[in-house]
Amino acid sequence: MHYNFDTPPDRRHTDSLKWSRYDADVLPMWIADMDFPSPASIVQALRERVDHGVYGYPAGIMGEPNELPEFRRLIVDRLVDRYGWQVQPEDLVFIPGVIIASNMACHAVAAHDGGVLVQTPVYPPILDAPRYASMRRQDALLARDADGRYGVDWGVFESAITPETRLFILCNPHNPVGRVFRRDELERMAEICLRRGVIICSDEIHCDLLYTGQRHIPIASLDPDIAQNTITLIAPTKTFNLPGLQCSIAIVQNPELRQKYQEARKGLAPWVNVMGLLAAQVAYREGQDWLDQLLAYLEANRDYLYDVVQSELTGITMTRPEATYLAWLDCRQTGTDGNAYEFFLQKARVALGDGVLFGPGGEGFLRLNFGCSRALLAEALERMKRALAPS
Repeated sequence: MHYNFDTPPDRRHTDSLKWSRYDADVLPMWIADMDFPSPASIVQALRERVDHGVYGYPAGIMGEPNELPEFRRLIVDRLVDRYGWQVQPEDLVFIPGVIIASNMACHAVAAHDGGVLVQTPVYPPILDAPRYASMRRQDALLARDADGRYGVDWGVFESAITPETRLFILCNPHNPVGRVFRRDELERMAEICLRRGVIICSDEIHCDLLYTGQRHIPIASLDPDIAQNTITLIAPTKTFNLPGLQCSIAIVQNPELRQKYQEARKGLAPWVNVMGLLAAQVAYREGQDWLDQLLAYLEANRDYLYDVVQSELTGITMTRPEATYLAWLDCRQTGTDGNAYEFFLQKARVALGDGVLFGPGGEGFLRLNFGCSRALLAEALERMKRALAPS
């Protein structure tokens, strides 16, 4: 089946956060929410489930390891096929959303005056998670070379860890900088955490959205000792554009850690709703053809965006993201007096993600979502170009 990503449906008046946050004349390029319809097989499965007319409590509500056996097997097989990573069905915990799942990780290891290590700039909910568990956030600023490529400053990373550090929240592929961390980088991060007694929570929600030449390696797949020290978070929601259905999976291979993790959800994180569970299963079982076509479209959008930024948007630079549909734009040389977000919102009527929200290292940057039609992307870039033109 051929999917047409050039003409997505109009999302206005559909209670879309992305399309309702700003005035009607503003192009929304801010939140990580694509404009494309999900695979037809998912739409059909949801339609049939709706037609059934009964929406009672779904299997999985009790969190028992024998619940949802087909879904568990589907995920186990997928991890083996894609990464050579063998986990057991009982290692899986179903959670309504990766944001909730990362917060649960903080609660599971919470300690008085405990610290949580994060690599900034990073996805804002990761910045917020430590304080919701009465923990302290400990920032390890990512290094940025002369070409704008990000990496780990190992001195900064290790010095940010203190005896109080309980958890490291890794974001890989990284949002917003678009890095896919290499094996040697992951091994070194994991070794430091093992040596310093720090548990890893690895947010890998963008792991399916990789571009040509990139390979995702789950950090827990590196070594059995690392696996025992890691909570891995995955979801079909970004990949197949299902964020409103809120279904994610935590993979916790250490039984003791998994028990603590399950305890942390009590009274706070309920079961996944029946539509989210269904959509996730159909996505993983039948969505690959759609995903292959999506990735080709996104990669073309990414390259088009890069070319326009480099040649036409004076004062803005970017590197090609290795994954995700998010570009990280360096706007510090645009002459926008340090507030590029407000400048483009007012002068171009384009809403972008304000880099300040991504923590230290985000000042002067903007995040742009290119998970949209080429026509919309082109219009947004043209507006930005006109706004930057000398008056």
